[in-house]
Amino acid sequence: MIGLRVLWAIIAIAGVPLVLVGYLFLVERGLLKTKIERRNKVRPWLWLLPPFILLAAFLIYPVINTFVLSFLNANSTKFIGIKNYAYIFTDNSMLIVLRNNLLWLVLFTLVTVTVGLLIAVLTDRVRYESVAKALIFLPMAVSFTAASVIWRFMYQFQPKGQTQVGTVNAILSIFPNFQPQAWLSNPSENNFALIIVGIWMWTGFAMVILSAGLKGIPDSLLEAARMDGANELQIFFKVTIPLLWSTITVVTTTLLINVLKIFDIVYVMTNGNLGTEVIANRMYKEMFNYQNFGRASAIAVILLIAIIPVMVLNIKRFGQQGGR
Repeated sequence: MIGLRVLWAIIAIAGVPLVLVGYLFLVERGLLKTKIERRNKVRPWLWLLPPFILLAAFLIYPVINTFVLSFLNANSTKFIGIKNYAYIFTDNSMLIVLRNNLLWLVLFTLVTVTVGLLIAVLTDRVRYESVAKALIFLPMAVSFTAASVIWRFMYQFQPKGQTQVGTVNAILSIFPNFQPQAWLSNPSENNFALIIVGIWMWTGFAMVILSAGLKGIPDSLLEAARMDGANELQIFFKVTIPLLWSTITVVTTTLLINVLKIFDIVYVMTNGNLGTEVIANRMYKEMFNYQNFGRASAIAVILLIAIIPVMVLNIKRFGQQGGR
């Protein structure tokens, strides 16, 4: 079995590029026999044919197949209509999943963009700007899995009276009357604890993009506002934010896309237990734990439908920023 997998890996790594090179070689040889006008018209399409085939095989077909499977039963042998979709919006456990994702969407995005913007503005005015930004961006260099493991240790809980080995409880224990908290086990606070991890990781991303936009604001506009008597708070809200609005929108939509697909943090830290499950985590469980391909496909379709409008808005914003 291992030998067969190695053989397929070799074929995929070496065979596919060789086939592609051979195809392009034959295409160019064939085009030499045609008129130059026809050659210039046909060549782009022939070169784009392999990517189109791969796109159809690995993106378009899976999307269509997933959509079809979402109307079938657990083992994909019987058509059951919209029962899988009805389950998503009526089952109590799924409603909790949707509620959690909504909490992630609002709280994670709002706090990450706000903190990233504030840090970008503040670090822009200090001499050690590059060092401060590097430290804040550092969590983005850590994988989501590694960050989740780190924060599991930081959230560790010991009963009161015992030594707190978790960083969070150990720090908060310096305050009088503080009761150590089981951050990941308490349903009233575990979702917020997970969202904090996401904010910690993504604030650096928001800061870097917003800082780049901030650098593009002409100093003359800020100086003119100061000369007109505006204080720094008025400049921030009436000059800086309006000029940064397109960049803020791009950052916000990017974060929305990523938070809709949030999986790693929840899977590693709680596996969706104790009321922390999100859409991507539930889709994984339906597919691999419960072997219910119909429900998993329906959840995947819902997730895709939720992401598409945000992606379209993001693409439009990138186009506007590029002057197209």
